[in-house]
Amino acid sequence: MTMRRTLPLLGSALAIQLALMLPGAPMRATPELPALLLVLILGGGMARLAATAALALLAVQKIADLAMIPALGRPFNIAADLPLLDAAVRLLAGSFGTLAAFGAVLAAGIALLGIAGALWWATGLWSRPATGRRARIALAAALGLVLLPIMSPRPENARYAQDRAGLAAETFAALRDVRAAAASDPMAGRQDLLGAIDRDVLVIFVESYGRASFQTPFHAQAHLATLRRAEADLERAGLAMRSGFLVSPTQGGQSWLAHASFASGLWVGDQAHYRAVLASGRQGLFHHAQRAGFRTAAVMPAITRPWPEAAHMGFDRILAAADLGYRGLPFNWVTMPDQFTLAAADRLLRQQGGAPLFAQVALISSHAPWVPVPRLIGWDEVGDGSAFAAMAVAGESPQEVWRDRENIRRHYRDAIDYALQTVAGYALRHADEAPLILVLGDHQAAQGIAPDGGRDVPMHVIGPEALVRRSAEWGFTPGLIPGTDSAAIPMDRMRDLILQGFAAPDGPGPRERPAGQARSFPAPG
Repeated sequence: MTMRRTLPLLGSALAIQLALMLPGAPMRATPELPALLLVLILGGGMARLAATAALALLAVQKIADLAMIPALGRPFNIAADLPLLDAAVRLLAGSFGTLAAFGAVLAAGIALLGIAGALWWATGLWSRPATGRRARIALAAALGLVLLPIMSPRPENARYAQDRAGLAAETFAALRDVRAAAASDPMAGRQDLLGAIDRDVLVIFVESYGRASFQTPFHAQAHLATLRRAEADLERAGLAMRSGFLVSPTQGGQSWLAHASFASGLWVGDQAHYRAVLASGRQGLFHHAQRAGFRTAAVMPAITRPWPEAAHMGFDRILAAADLGYRGLPFNWVTMPDQFTLAAADRLLRQQGGAPLFAQVALISSHAPWVPVPRLIGWDEVGDGSAFAAMAVAGESPQEVWRDRENIRRHYRDAIDYALQTVAGYALRHADEAPLILVLGDHQAAQGIAPDGGRDVPMHVIGPEALVRRSAEWGFTPGLIPGTDSAAIPMDRMRDLILQGFAAPDGPGPRERPAGQARSFPAPG
C-alpha cells in the first residue's frame, strides 16, 4: 500500500480512536479499535452505517457527560435529562443574552454534524469495496500491534456503553418503584397533621446554599459571620432557631428536584422521577396543608413561562415572576432580588387576611451567574422594585466575571451572603408576629465553586420557641449554625417529619370539621 493511501487510513483510524476514548481519560488506545477496523473492512456498507451511528451516539454521550459531571456531579442520563437542554438554553439567554444562546445552539448543532460527518468519512475509508482489502487488514493488524503496549487491557467503551444503558434501565425500573411508593402513602388519611401550627408557614428555598458555606474556608469566613450576627439579632427579638443538614437529590442545578423531594416525601433524583411523582397523585406537603385549612401558595420569581406542573403540587395560588409586580430591571438571569420577592409575598399573600398561609418561596439572587449581587435597602423603600434599577446594571458583566474562576467564587459567596442577610432581615422584621419559617438550601453549587460538602444543604427553623423546639426531634441543634457532626437527613424524609412533628396531639382533624366552619388552632406546643 502506498503512502498516499496509508496516510488517510491512519488519519481516519485516529478519528475513530478519538470517539472511542473515555472522557477525561489519557490518550489510551482501546482494544475496540483494531476489532472495529476489521469489522468495517469485512462488513462493507452496512457495517459502516452501524459503526457510524454507534460511534456518533457514543461521542455525544461522552460530550454530554463532560458537561454534566462538573455541573451537576453526575453523568448524562438519556432516559431523564433531555428536558435539561431547554433549561440550559434559557439560562444562557438570561445570563449572557439571546445571541449567545443562539450561538451556543448553533455551535452545538455544527459540532454534532461535524462529528457525524467525520465519522462517516473515517468509516468509509475502511469499508470500501474489495480493492485493497488485504492491505487494509494488514494495516489494522499492524496498528493493533503498535498500540498494544499502551492499549487498555479491557474493552472500556463496551463497559461504558453498558453502564449508560444500565443507568437508563435503572431509571425506568425506579419509575415503577415511585408509582408503588406513591400508592402506599403512610400519611394518607391522617387527621391531625400540622394541627399544632397557629400561624403562617413559609418554606423558603435559598438557591445554591449548601454545606460549603460552613466547610469551605473561602465561603465560611463570610457566611458564618453573617449567620452569627443574625442569630444574635433574632435571639434578642425573642425568636428561637434550630438548624441541621439535609441531603439534596441534586447538585449544581435542577432546583425543582429538591423542591419536589421535600414536598412529596419521595426521592426525586432526575427529570423522569419528577414527572412520575407529579403524575402519581401523591399528596405532598402542600396538599396536606390545604386539608389542614391553610391557604397554600408558591412564590416563584424564576418562573417566566407556563408552569402546568404546578397544578399537581397542592398550591391554591401561584405567583410567578410576572405576578409579583416587579418594575425594576432584571439582574441578568435573576428576574428580581430576594428582598423584593419576600416583600411581594407579604403584600400579595400575608397581608390579604383569611386563613393562615402555607407557602413555598424560592429565592434566586444566589442563582448563577451571581452578577450583579444586590444589596439590602430599607424594607419601606422596596416599593415596586424601581429602587433596585441602579444595582441591576452595576459592577462587572457576566462575561467578565466568568473569565476568572476566583471571581466567580467571590460573586457566589457574596450572593449567598446577600440571601442570608435578606432572610434574617425578613424574619427580624416580623419578629413581633412571627411566622414559622423553614429556610433551606435547594442544592450545593457546582464542585468547582463550592467544593466541600457533597450534596448536603443546611436547613434552619425560625419562629416561636414552642414550635421551633419540635425540630429538636429531627436532630436539629439550637441556633443558625448546625453542629458539625450533625447527620444529614435525606430531603425526601422532611415531608413526613414536618407533618408529624407539627401534628396536633388532640382534637378533630380537618375531615371532621363541619363544612364551612372556620378552623380553630390549639395553642402552640
